Amino acid sequence: MRMRSLISPIVALLALVGIAHAQPAPISITPDLIAAAKKEGRVAWYTSVDVKVAEQLAKAFETKYPGIKVQVERSGAERIFQRIGQEYSSRIYTVDVVDSSDAAHFVYYKREDMLQPVVPEDVAKHFAPAYKDPDGMHAAWRINLSVIAYNTQQVKPEDAPKSFADLLDPKWSGKIVKAHPSYSGTILTSTFQISRDLGWQYFEKLAQQRIMQVQSAVDPPNKVAAGERAVMADGNEYNAALLRSQKAPIEIVYPAEGAPLVIGPAGVMKRAPNQNAAKLFYTWLFTVEGQQMLLDVALLRSAHPGVKEPPGRKPLSEIKVMKDDAAEVDKQAEEIKARYTRLFKT
Repeated sequence: MRMRSLISPIVALLALVGIAHAQPAPISITPDLIAAAKKEGRVAWYTSVDVKVAEQLAKAFETKYPGIKVQVERSGAERIFQRIGQEYSSRIYTVDVVDSSDAAHFVYYKREDMLQPVVPEDVAKHFAPAYKDPDGMHAAWRINLSVIAYNTQQVKPEDAPKSFADLLDPKWSGKIVKAHPSYSGTILTSTFQISRDLGWQYFEKLAQQRIMQVQSAVDPPNKVAAGERAVMADGNEYNAALLRSQKAPIEIVYPAEGAPLVIGPAGVMKRAPNQNAAKLFYTWLFTVEGQQMLLDVALLRSAHPGVKEPPGRKPLSEIKVMKDDAAEVDKQAEEIKARYTRLFKT
């Protein structure tokens, strides 16, 4: 795949929003689709969601539709993006359905004509325009936040950081863990939003805090919960929430400046080898059942208005968030990774 930083902002924006065309007719799960999918017998799902979550979703689908095996290929979003690029450059077409925590990947996939229009019935009926592609190429399968968190056995609530600015206090030197934008789509997205809103000088100062550098957005919550670091500067809200629900000593902080908003699209590849199984699995992911599993199993967030929020969770509408901008991430991705790597010497 060519360097995304070479794409002009106008082209990138047009690739994201598309020209207003009529969407294809919505598809529903019918006996004919199920029968055709069972003849193929498998679907390859490339995903950046936590592997335990992906496996539970895959098992639920396999139970509902026996005879169709879900092959889960899980890695960081940027690694998945690179893998698909390498496979396609070698004319290897293995992936059926893909999702990403870096929405800019779908700017690229759409621009390069790698997706096919598939509009699940629930997306057509219930998803707001902001959460679906106008040409039906992809939709927001999951919504996540990148947050701050702290170990409750090492940090008192009154002493915990309340903002990104608080992380620059010398008292946190050597006590912070952070994920990397070259591996994680969530962190690439959040790095873009923070650098846009707070300036790169924020990261220049944070880099002096003797950071523990890890890869995935899954890793910081685990490090904090295990007591390896007292605070995380970024990482998945849902992993931190899952650990807290399991009585791990971790507490989430929504930074005063706004939590980076991470919209995770999914789509069906144009060259999917298992066309019917791909459409069935993709459509099921957006049903109330599939979306509710995101909340029940993973504590992720959903754009589907039919799902029920976990008791006691702060609604997204009450959280100050930063603005997502996939077109700009697509344009700046390589520059962001390179600049971050220079600052943090990773």
